[in-house]
Amino acid sequence: MARRFVLRGRTALVTGAASGIGAALSLALARRGCALALADRDAQGLATTAGAARAAGVAVSEHVLDLTDRAAVSALPAAVQARHGGLHLLVNNAGVALGGRFEETDLADIDWLMEINLHAVMRLTHACLPLLRAGPQAQIVNLSSVFGIIAPAGQAAYAASKFAVRGFTEALRHEYEGTGLGVTLVHPGGVATAIARNARAPRGLDAAQAARGLAAFERLLTMRPEIAAEAILRGIEARAPRVVIGADARRALLIQRLLPVRYWSLIRRSVRDR
Repeated sequence: MARRFVLRGRTALVTGAASGIGAALSLALARRGCALALADRDAQGLATTAGAARAAGVAVSEHVLDLTDRAAVSALPAAVQARHGGLHLLVNNAGVALGGRFEETDLADIDWLMEINLHAVMRLTHACLPLLRAGPQAQIVNLSSVFGIIAPAGQAAYAASKFAVRGFTEALRHEYEGTGLGVTLVHPGGVATAIARNARAPRGLDAAQAARGLAAFERLLTMRPEIAAEAILRGIEARAPRVVIGADARRALLIQRLLPVRYWSLIRRSVRDR
């Protein structure tokens, strides 16, 4: 069994750290004595998270960047190295959502989603690998979703991105099996973050219809980010290959295993009953 991953005295890079799971995870890491390099496009939210983390007594650097900016993503590891002297934990947490029927979805919006949810994850991981591999032990954590287990109607683009993160992460774990670099895949269920409010909808969608879709999505987001963050941290410390968070995600995993083709017919009925 792999040695437990000790967070105290290590340095973690967390994307999407200004709010939601990223902010909660950053603060939980700080309480465990882990130095932080925090990245987000929201400078104000990032400063709030960083200030709270510094109050725990750890070194914190703030990196304001848009993950669609490929040059900024490529330059980030060097900035982390210059500020912290190394990197031991990479958490690819940042993500965006895009709802609506596929035929009504603008292809430019799909490109935007894939750039953040998938391409930035792969690019940042690739750029950070030399730093992570420089020491005897390091960890990569990639957040997929319950929609990386099941693919609901109206979530074609988002599910495609999260299934892709799942495939990338599993392949990466197999490549580094037996080395000091561990890889953890996270499938959160409905966590109460701003992802639904910030999601893009089809550009021609009626405002009332979009509001109804948003309300239906938000009803599924019930878990506090702090609970999800603690589950992820336990997975990191145990160097777990996969972390499934929430009863909804565990239920979806079970149903998908039992009904790999017909699972949506059962899940759709349960969602409508809420």
